[in-house]
Amino acid sequence: MAICPECDSMLDLDEEELEEGETVTCDECGTDLEVVSSDPLELAPVDEEGYDDEDDLPIKDEEEDEE
Repeated sequence: MAICPECDSMLDLDEEELEEGETVTCDECGTDLEVVSSDPLELAPVDEEGYDDEDDLPIKDEEEDEE
């Protein structure tokens, strides 16, 4: 049995069927959780802002490209 890292509820998951990168939802608090590790099973809340990494990239100056 896995435990939700947000609300500490027991999650009824088939641990053998889960793969790294897969997401599951906690039935108690509704948090989306990502499988960080499958052996041992480790879950972490999905960072919705993390999916749009392009916003975090530095903007290149056009002058740098011309050099």
